[in-house]
Amino acid sequence: MTPVQQQVVFVTGASRGVGRGIAHAFGEAGATVYVGGRTTVDGTAPSRLPGTITETARLVTEAGGTGVPLPLDVRDDAQIETAIARIGAEQGRLDVLVNSAWGGYERFTDGSPVNPGPFWEQPLDLWDAMHRVGLRAHYVASSFAAPMMVARGTGLIITLSSFAGQVFVPPVAYGVAHAAIDRLAADMAVDLRDHGVVSVALYPGLVLTESVLANIQYFEHEQNRETPRFVGRAAAALAADPDVMRLTGLPLVAAEVAAAYGVEDEEGHRPVSNRSAITGPPTPGFPDPFPRP
Repeated sequence: MTPVQQQVVFVTGASRGVGRGIAHAFGEAGATVYVGGRTTVDGTAPSRLPGTITETARLVTEAGGTGVPLPLDVRDDAQIETAIARIGAEQGRLDVLVNSAWGGYERFTDGSPVNPGPFWEQPLDLWDAMHRVGLRAHYVASSFAAPMMVARGTGLIITLSSFAGQVFVPPVAYGVAHAAIDRLAADMAVDLRDHGVVSVALYPGLVLTESVLANIQYFEHEQNRETPRFVGRAAAALAADPDVMRLTGLPLVAAEVAAAYGVEDEEGHRPVSNRSAITGPPTPGFPDPFPRP
């Protein structure tokens, strides 16, 4: 891999939330970051939350990188294709793609009534939001980015996922989408391995995004929290590892990545992995992706 300060990075869903934190962290590392997202004017997001791609790009530049706002609606395949073609034309390369766009969370902040009931009581468009803005957009972006990476024989695709792909986390559409995202990352890795391109899924913990902060009363019992930039620092650490191919195809937990590379959250805090609380102890004999000496 090219040193991170020389890398060209494209982050989707970076107007706010985890995507913004990832872009910001790559800026800290000195990368050129294309900040993809729909929101160009503050206050116009469907979620009614603050944040724009211009603000995120400014954070990237202020942190030491080069931030480039890139207006993008990932529901439109042509816009994704055009965005990646622009990166290729301007930079001649794409080192890292971070698939972070996500849909369906708008209902927690846009004033819609939220029904915590079973799947048959959920609106059908919730499935479409999570599978089109999330899963399908990740597939499309990866499909357009892969040829540029394959041609150079190097690259890294990080796709945001969660333990919902392994255990039941309501609503049903959420868990199904994340199980498919995990499989997407793993299966893309098979096709990409011989071309020197890495594909991993990355699991954040409880991240203090704008949406979570707007509903923090529901998370007061959870003390193991992460900032969006912490997830970004874990992603940037993966991009800096010249031996990252050993991890290709795996679902990685951001806190475990951070521990392996010595990454800290803001103010020196280091969140811990919540794997054991969610999935139980590791399976005997299962290889540790981050073996310690």
